[in-house]
Amino acid sequence: MTHLFGVLSTGTSALLTQQRAINVTGNNIANVNTPGYSRQKLNLETNTPVYTAAGLMSFGVNSTDIERVYDRFLGVQLNNENASLGRWEAQQGILDRVEVVFDESDGYGLNQAMSDFWNAWQDLGLNPSGTTERSMVAATSQGLADAIREKYSELEQIQEDIDTAVESGIETVNRLTAQIADLNQKIASMESGGTNANDYRDSRDLILKQLSETIDIKSYENADGQVVVSVASGRPLVESGHTWQLQTQTNADGHTDILWPDVTSGAVSISGEITAGKIGGWLQARDTMIAGYQDQLDSLANELRDQINAVHASGFGLDGTTGTNLFDDSGSGAADFRANSDVLNDLNLIAASATSAGVPGDADNAMAVYDLRTAMTMNGGTATFDTSVNTLVSSVGYDVQTAKANSSHQADMMTYLENYRESVSGVSLDEEMVNLVKFEAAYNAAAKMVSMADDMLNSLMSIVG
Repeated sequence: MTHLFGVLSTGTSALLTQQRAINVTGNNIANVNTPGYSRQKLNLETNTPVYTAAGLMSFGVNSTDIERVYDRFLGVQLNNENASLGRWEAQQGILDRVEVVFDESDGYGLNQAMSDFWNAWQDLGLNPSGTTERSMVAATSQGLADAIREKYSELEQIQEDIDTAVESGIETVNRLTAQIADLNQKIASMESGGTNANDYRDSRDLILKQLSETIDIKSYENADGQVVVSVASGRPLVESGHTWQLQTQTNADGHTDILWPDVTSGAVSISGEITAGKIGGWLQARDTMIAGYQDQLDSLANELRDQINAVHASGFGLDGTTGTNLFDDSGSGAADFRANSDVLNDLNLIAASATSAGVPGDADNAMAVYDLRTAMTMNGGTATFDTSVNTLVSSVGYDVQTAKANSSHQADMMTYLENYRESVSGVSLDEEMVNLVKFEAAYNAAAKMVSMADDMLNSLMSIVG
C-alpha cells in the first residue's frame, strides 16, 4: 500500500509541477512583445526524501520558485547609456533649431548682411554725394542691425521653449518617481511573504529606464529589494516609499531653475548638477551653448556700434553736421542694436567726408568706415568683424555636428545593449516552444503514472474486498 500511494504521490506532484511549468512557459510566450518583460523560468527540485524499506527515496518533484532571468549590472549600464542618449538627442533637437537661425544657405544671413553693409560704404566712397549710395548705406545699416537683433531674439525664443520643456520634464520626473515608490512598497510587501514580485520588478525597471532618459540618476537596490534613486550630487529622489518632488522657479536670468526640496535648509538649486538625460541636454544647450552664441552676438554688436560710431561721428554729412552716430548708442548688446533713426530719416547726416571743407566730394571718411572691414577689432584685436561672424556660424555648425555624432553613437550603443539584454532576458519563441513540448510530454507521462497507480489500487482493493 505504501509503495502504491508513493507512486500516486509521485505522479500527482509531477502532474501539478509540469502544469505550473506549462503556465510559466505560456506566460513567456504571451509577453514576447511586452516592453521590459524579463523571461521567467520555474525552478524544480526533488521532494524531500524519506526512508523506505529500500532505503532513502524521494517521491516526486516540486517547484521552488519562479525565477526572473535578469542581469542587474546590465540594467544599470542601460540606464547610464540611456541618460547619455537622452542628453545628446535633446541637444541635437535644440541645435537643429539654432542652425536654422544662422543658416547661410539661402543667400541671406549674417555674412551676407555684413557684406552688403561694407559694399554700400565702398560704393559711397566712389560717389559720396549720391542719393542712391546713401540710401543703400542707410538700408544696409538697418538690415545689419535687424539681422543681429532678430537672431538674438530667436535665440531667446529657443531658450524660452527650453524652459517650457524643462518644466514638463520635471513633471515627468515627479510622476515617475511616485510610481517607483509605489512599486517599491508592493515589491517589499510581496517578497516579505516569500513570493518573487517578478512583474512588479519588470515594471519598476522599465520606469527607471524612462526616468534615466529624462534626467541623470543613480540607483541601487537595498536589502529589502527596494530601489534607492538619487539625482545630481547624490541627492535622494526615492527611498523606500518616500519621494522628493523636484520643483521649478524662475532664476535671476529669467530662465527655469530646478530645485531639490531640502528639509533642513529649504529648496536648493541643482540645475548646475544635472549633466545628462533630456533635462541635462536642454540645460546645457540653454545655459552654455545658446548663451555663448548670445555673448558673441553681444560682442559683435558692441564693437560694431563703438568702432563705426567713432569713425562716423568724426566725419561730416552733406549738411556740414558732425558728431552723428550711425548706430543708436542708447543701449548695449545685440538686443538693443539699431540704426540711428535720425540718419535713416535724413540721408544728409551720413558722414562721408573727413572734413567740412571736403563736402560734398570728399569720401575719406566713407573709406575709413569701409577700412574697418579688415581692421583687427574683435577678440582683443586678433580678428576682423567678418572673421568673428564666420567663427560664430562655424561654431554653431560644429556643435550641431558634434551633437549628431554623439547622438548616433549613443543610439548604436543602446541598440547593442538592448540586443544583449534580449539575449539574456528576452523571450525566444523557439526556445519556449521546445519547453512547451517538453513540459507537455512530462505532463502526459505523469498523468499516465497517476492513471496506472489508480488502476493498481482499484485492482488491489477488489482483491481485498
